[in-house]
Amino acid sequence: MRQPLRLRPPKPQQADVILIREHRAAAEFARAVSTIFNPFLTATALFIIVSHAVTRSTLAFWRFSISGLLFFTVAPLIVILYLYVTGRISDFDMSERSERERVFAAFVMLYFAAAVSLSATHAPVQLQAIAWGYWWMAVATMLITRWWKISTHAFGITGPFAAMLLLYKSQPLPYAVVVPLVCWARVYLRSHTYLQVFAGFALAVVSTLAIFKLFHLL
Repeated sequence: MRQPLRLRPPKPQQADVILIREHRAAAEFARAVSTIFNPFLTATALFIIVSHAVTRSTLAFWRFSISGLLFFTVAPLIVILYLYVTGRISDFDMSERSERERVFAAFVMLYFAAAVSLSATHAPVQLQAIAWGYWWMAVATMLITRWWKISTHAFGITGPFAAMLLLYKSQPLPYAVVVPLVCWARVYLRSHTYLQVFAGFALAVVSTLAIFKLFHLL
């Protein structure tokens, strides 16, 4: 009895293979950009840079930079880890909009504690402004998240850059390319739409200007 012919699937063309590899490479690059420039790390970087500029002693620099690390990176990551382990969020990126509100409620409390602590200890006004700015952005994001998924990566990179631009004028300009790079990465990974990324960018710019004006830094 004759065996039925088995049709082999056609081999992908070389051009198709190259396109697939290019897409995978771009996706991995976008993920790396999103990880390196995530909002927690950029907040800590901002605190370290500004603390170094405004403090007069090594001890004061350590105090304020470590405070930034604890309040804006370590504590939020512990919150996210706890919520993930207990099944309250599905992933570390908080991809589901409905899961974000409880996360940002925790961030609001953390950032409020940081801002009050820095204000009560008479920290340099630049650091107070940054802490209150992060608190306000957490409040705004928590409220917006009820109806819409705004990009936290977009305001997480734009806010620190805007703050440094206002404080140090043209010095941070060579690093401006990082802002559109992070925004592109979020869109390429389909984590956000163009509008969601632009909204995060706009929220960061407006909030930074308003807070710095409030603290007489403009």
